[in-house]
Amino acid sequence: MNSSVKPRLIGLTRDGLKAALGAAGVETKQLSMRVSQLWNAMYVQGATGFDAITTLAKPLRGEFADTFSLKRPEVVAAQVSSDGTRKWLIRFAPGVEIETVFIPDEDRGTLCISSQVGCTLTCRFCHTGTQKLVRNLTAEEIVSQVLVARDDLKEWPRAGRNSDERLITNIVMMGMGEPLYNFENVRDAINVIADGEGLSVSKRRITLSTAGVVPMIPRAGEEIGSMLAISLHAPRDDVRDVIVPLNKKYPIKELLEACRAYPGLSNARRITFEYVMLKGVNDSNADARELVKVIRGIPAKINLIPFNPWPGAPYECSDWERIEEFGEIVNRAGYASPIRTPRGRDIMAACGQLKSESVKARASERLAEMRSKELARMPH
Repeated sequence: MNSSVKPRLIGLTRDGLKAALGAAGVETKQLSMRVSQLWNAMYVQGATGFDAITTLAKPLRGEFADTFSLKRPEVVAAQVSSDGTRKWLIRFAPGVEIETVFIPDEDRGTLCISSQVGCTLTCRFCHTGTQKLVRNLTAEEIVSQVLVARDDLKEWPRAGRNSDERLITNIVMMGMGEPLYNFENVRDAINVIADGEGLSVSKRRITLSTAGVVPMIPRAGEEIGSMLAISLHAPRDDVRDVIVPLNKKYPIKELLEACRAYPGLSNARRITFEYVMLKGVNDSNADARELVKVIRGIPAKINLIPFNPWPGAPYECSDWERIEEFGEIVNRAGYASPIRTPRGRDIMAACGQLKSESVKARASERLAEMRSKELARMPH
């Protein structure tokens, strides 16, 4: 059987894995044991095939290899920034590509993963938003991004790295796509990633970022239970309607009411409000004071994000002094307001810059074709 059409086990919940094994003929009394063995192999040992799973008898390894796949997706390109940021272009199928980014810091290593190929939200400051939605990623494809990163960073025991020496300590669902428009797959993937007997990334170290899909926020708190980040970017509807068009459907008042009611919200589990700094758009002292006013009473911190430019972007980044003054007003009001240091700009891996390489290539080809036609029309 061709491995490309074999059912893949990565990303299945424990119940899903048990069902898949049962359907393949594994005896009921052995199911729990087999699930545990495979779970450990996939998420603790990082197995990419069944031959390496020595906890299984050799004949059973062969049976599983004939039936299932643990194959990784194709890594089309891997880039490393001058600041150590890494970016992988991952292809799941022809035309189905995403970008995943790893950002190393002194006290942590953050993996930024995608939930969709493209995006429907068209936020005006975001490069990803200029790429139309191709489709949702499956739970397997979301979890696979973590495995690909751990492969490249040599984080598995076979590479000699202990669990307390991990480079990936935090995960953010801030890559391509709106996670709450792919709820079930994101929920299942996060629950797999957080499982204490596998990849074991605590939900307090997993952050789901949404542009504000208000009806799904309570469900995210109940069924996912990760940390929550809101792409706010403006304190008033007239500005946010333009830069985050989803605001026309779910305005700021409704969004913040959902935040106030988020299950488990406390000073220990604060909401992060993301605020991209756009010159002359949302960066005045009045904007800072209005921001503090509208979020009052919500345990929160505000991440100030210098705008990361991309070709054809309609905005400029606020001046550094302006960002610092804005942050000082927010900070004096009692909210932590760290300024996010731009990372990976030289490889287009910074916040808001991700976009499938094939889409970039097609855009370049179209531009070249248009220029060629214009030259052909010109008199000689």
